[in-house]
Amino acid sequence: MRWWDIDPVLELERELFPEDAWSPGMFWSELAHARGPQATRRYAVAEEDGRLVGYAGLAAAGGLGDVQTIAAARDQWGTGLGSRLLTDLLGHASAFECSEVLLEVRVDNTRAQKLYERFGFEPIGFRRGYYQPGNIDALVMRLTTTTDPADPATSVQVQEQETGIHHG
Repeated sequence: MRWWDIDPVLELERELFPEDAWSPGMFWSELAHARGPQATRRYAVAEEDGRLVGYAGLAAAGGLGDVQTIAAARDQWGTGLGSRLLTDLLGHASAFECSEVLLEVRVDNTRAQKLYERFGFEPIGFRRGYYQPGNIDALVMRLTTTTDPADPATSVQVQEQETGIHHG
């Protein structure tokens, strides 16, 4: 994701998350930490025929990764795009040497929860009223990984092609 992606990302963000959409400043702040040797963020977008159809972001610090956001346009649901985006983030969690990856997901978003479970995320708790202004609870999920380069069989594996995913 680059600065020129922010407007189409915001359009999709508002469509998918009308009650708790991120502000432009939130994306700008995240992208400020996504480049250079001290980068602690990973943001990617997916395009199809020149149209932005998905995006995802990861923050990493102290061996802990946090999926900040992941979204796919409604017409992309069921196509595997969410899996490809999550695979990209997890590959970068390994590169950031994260031993755990956390995320929050709305308790009423069972489709996303099933995706995360397929990748090995397990529920570890709740954050009451996390999504505002709707006062919706978040399910906190965790994936424990190993990032030992000497043991690639136990590290997070990127198993799907990154077709259509642009890095930034």
